Amino acid sequence: IGPNETFTLAEIEGPGSIQQIWMTPTGEWRKTIIRFYWDDEKEPSVECPIGDFFCSGWGLYSPLSSLAVCVNPGSAFNCYWQMPFRKKCKITMENRGEQKQTLFYMISGWHGEIPEDSGYFHAVYRQEHPVQKGRSYTVLDNVEGPGMFAGVCFSSGMNGNNTCWVEGEIKMYIDGAKYPSMNYTGTEDY
Repeated sequence: IGPNETFTLAEIEGPGSIQQIWMTPTGEWRKTIIRFYWDDEKEPSVECPIGDFFCSGWGLYSPLSSLAVCVNPGSAFNCYWQMPFRKKCKITMENRGEQKQTLFYMISGWHGEIPEDSGYFHAVYRQEHPVQKGRSYTVLDNVEGPGMFAGVCFSSGMNGNNTCWVEGEIKMYIDGAKYPSMNYTGTEDY
């Protein structure tokens, strides 16, 4: 993928579901953006730097083994999220870097009818540097309709003032609650 180019990884007619993505991206992971479009969307349901999508937020190899995401030696990224679509699926990769990138990848899944109550997979990337002191940092907001919150890849760093990031209090407000529906004592619990 050349500098400032967007490459289409997949265009699949539906109905069907993506079940696995494997890839070995090179280059600067924060400058490589993956996007997923379901059905006839003009705006992507997924728009995220490739490293952050695979839980490697600092652009460095970080081993990870979970049911949903695995990162293996040599930056072999794997994800196993179920990603159904009804009409079509389009996945693109944008190189915002200055160097050409080589990408080996495989996207697998199946074709077939999707249950009526199946949801669409969404992922969003947010960054604030530095985070404003004394103000809550919002990870996700204004999501409407039925769905399931699967989690967060949380990459944080120290600001050099001998502070500890683990004391951030995670709060979730579900279905318009005035008080937190879930409230953790710090990010180490989350």
